[in-house]
Amino acid sequence: MDSSNVRKTLPRDMTDAVIRIGLLVLLAVACVQVMLPFAGVILWALILAIALYPLQRRVARRLGGRQGLAAGLIVTVGILAIGVPTVVLGSSFAGRMHDFHARFQDDALTLPKLDPSVAEWPVVGKRLYSTWSSAAEDLPAYLAQNKTELQSIARKGLTAAANTAGAVALFLASLIVSAIMMAYAEPGSVALERIFCRLTDRERGPRLQNLSTATVRSVAIGVIGVAFIQALLLGVGFLMAGIPVAGLLALIVMLIGILQLPAVIVSLPVIGYVWWLGDGSTSSNAMLTVYLIVAGMADNVLKPLLLGRGVESPMIVVLIGALGGLVWYGLIGLFVGAVLLAVGYQLFMEWVDGPNVVPEAETGSGVLERNGAEERT
Repeated sequence: MDSSNVRKTLPRDMTDAVIRIGLLVLLAVACVQVMLPFAGVILWALILAIALYPLQRRVARRLGGRQGLAAGLIVTVGILAIGVPTVVLGSSFAGRMHDFHARFQDDALTLPKLDPSVAEWPVVGKRLYSTWSSAAEDLPAYLAQNKTELQSIARKGLTAAANTAGAVALFLASLIVSAIMMAYAEPGSVALERIFCRLTDRERGPRLQNLSTATVRSVAIGVIGVAFIQALLLGVGFLMAGIPVAGLLALIVMLIGILQLPAVIVSLPVIGYVWWLGDGSTSSNAMLTVYLIVAGMADNVLKPLLLGRGVESPMIVVLIGALGGLVWYGLIGLFVGAVLLAVGYQLFMEWVDGPNVVPEAETGSGVLERNGAEERT
C-alpha cells in the first residue's frame, strides 16, 4: 500500500475510534446519571434479595414453585415486622414529645433525685451529681440558663430522628424492590454469571459470582443478623428492667450494632438506671445486670460464628473489608467493601499460586533424584 494512503487511513480510523469511544463514554455517564438517584434503593434491594433468596426458595417449594408469591409473602411479612413496630415507636415517641412540650410550657417538668453515692463515681461522679441535682431542684431555671446548649442538642436529636426515619423508609422501599429481584432471580443469576465470565473467563467467572453471593449473605447474617439478635436480647432485658423507652433503646442497639459499635454503649447506662433509679430488689438488680452484660457482649461470640461462614476467604478478610467499607461508604460499604476485598483476595491468591510457581515435582525428592542422575552421568 502507498505510504500516502496509509497516512490518510490511519488518521481516519483513529478519528472514528475516538468518536466511538467518546460516544460510549457519554452513554455510560448518562446511564449513571439516570440511575444515580435510585442507586441506594437498588443496592439495598440486591443485598436483601441475595440474603433472603434461600428462604424464598424454601417458601416457593412449599407453595408449589410459585416464585413471585413466595417473594411477595416474605416481603409482606418483613414490612409488617419492621413497619408496624416503627409506626408504634414513632407514635409513642411523638406522644412523649408532645407530653414533654406541654409540661415544659406549664413549668411542670421534674427530675428524680439521684442517690448521693453517684458522686463517688470515678472521673464523672461529682460533676454528674452536681449537674443533675441543680436541674432537679429548679428545672425551669436550669433550662433557661442552658438554653443555647440544649437547643443545639435538640437540633442534633431531631436531625438524627429524621435520618433514622429516612433510613427506615429507604429500607422498606428496598425490601419491596427485592421481591421483584427474587421473583426473577434465576434469569438474573444467569445474566450475572455471563458478566463475570466476560470479565474473567469461563472457569473463574462462576466461582467469583458464588464468592460474591456468599460474601454478601455472610455479611448480612454476620452483621445485620447479629445486630438484630443482640437488639432482641437487650430489648427483652430492657422490658424486664422496666425501662420507659425499651423499644427505642432496642432500635438504637440495632443501629449501633450495624455500625460495628459495642452495645455496652447502651447497656451500661441502663444498668446504672437499674441500680440508682430503679425500684427492684438487690437480687433482681444483680440478675438483670448479669443478663444485660452477657447480652451486651453477645456479638463477641456470635460474630466469629456467623461472619465469614460459607466464604472461601478468611473471616478476617471479610471483617476488614466490611469495616473498611463502612468507613468509606457507610452502611452500603459494609457489603461492597467485604465483596471487593474477598474477590481481590481470591484473585491475588490465584496469582500467587499461578503457573510461575515451582511445581511440586521440582521440589524435595524430585530435585534430589534429578541431581543424582546428573552426577551419575
